[in-house]
Amino acid sequence: MSSSTAIINIATLVTNSPSLGDGSPLGLIQDAAVVIEGDRVVWTGESSKAPATDNRVDAGGRAVLPGFVDSHSHLVFAGDRTQEFNARMSGRSYTAGGIRTTVAATRAASDEELEANLTRYLGEALRQGTTTFETKSGYGLTVADEARALRIAAAHTDEVTYLGAHIVSPDFADDPAAYVSLVTGEMLDACAPHARWIDVFCEKGAFDGDQARAILTAGKAKGLHPRIHANQLSYGPGVQLAVELDAASADHCTHLTDADVDALANGDTVATLLPGAEFSTRAEWPDARRLLDAGVTVALSTDCNPGSSFTSSVPFCIALAVRDMGMTPDEAVWAATAGGAAALRRTDVGRLTPGAYADLIVLDAPSHVHLAYRPGVPLVTDVWRRGVRQG
Repeated sequence: MSSSTAIINIATLVTNSPSLGDGSPLGLIQDAAVVIEGDRVVWTGESSKAPATDNRVDAGGRAVLPGFVDSHSHLVFAGDRTQEFNARMSGRSYTAGGIRTTVAATRAASDEELEANLTRYLGEALRQGTTTFETKSGYGLTVADEARALRIAAAHTDEVTYLGAHIVSPDFADDPAAYVSLVTGEMLDACAPHARWIDVFCEKGAFDGDQARAILTAGKAKGLHPRIHANQLSYGPGVQLAVELDAASADHCTHLTDADVDALANGDTVATLLPGAEFSTRAEWPDARRLLDAGVTVALSTDCNPGSSFTSSVPFCIALAVRDMGMTPDEAVWAATAGGAAALRRTDVGRLTPGAYADLIVLDAPSHVHLAYRPGVPLVTDVWRRGVRQG
């Protein structure tokens, strides 16, 4: 029998259930408590009404939120692109070609080096409140290197994405069609057993709409569900292709036509916004306000990768989204928790309601608004994952 624990004296509890508390999308409960049994939440409500439990933990008048759900990252890599970043900040624009630097370093690294790097950044993210994360391959671009990346990632998360179609492999620079055949054939066969998702960078300099459709359709036939890097650097077919193929998310969504926004609003594809990429490349910000006002479901994620968004901090991305993308603090917090869960088509994370995983964070602040109000301050003081308080 697992023991039960009540976290009491919570100043503001974010449940992400509109049926609770103040009836808002965040389902805020003041002076609240959460009861955990095993790895699940079994009760939420006002602290004075909390049922008897084996253990009690006093939150000390702090805010409690669901753990962040980071639905887009690239953490299986080796090497460093400091020089590229330094040069870009001196005036050189970001293009997809920089990925090749990381490909070379990743291919040269051992399995042990790749896993050590992965666990380092996972620990960094966990300390900042990320309790669920997705991560991708995409820095190997050979059958063996893509498969080992996914195998390493799958030891740490269920949300693993095959991204053999990150860019055309340098080995196939003169024959992109042959590389697409590899990605949809032998490489897919080797990678599908280790992944849940398939992704493609649909962008000038990477893969066009027809190539992306072929890659994602092949993945679906193998049981992998699509997600797409869409409309990051320019207008293109990615967003509409995402909706057409029922992709769980279209990620970046920086350059959108009215038709793109309408497609997202009328489909089930989440628009995942990645402000770390715009921050790190001095690019145009995605217009979150436009998407939200149209009724699109929006997620926020870090896009943690060594080239264009080398941050593992969801709180940082929340602050950017509020400051530069037109989101309210409530909307940004929802997008980084429930929105991320929606982008992974999960209902057991991103909320604090009975039946959900007991993944939660405690802020050294009385309200979730402080995540945007106090940017850059390490407010996450306590993290619980699957009902276990993290040391």
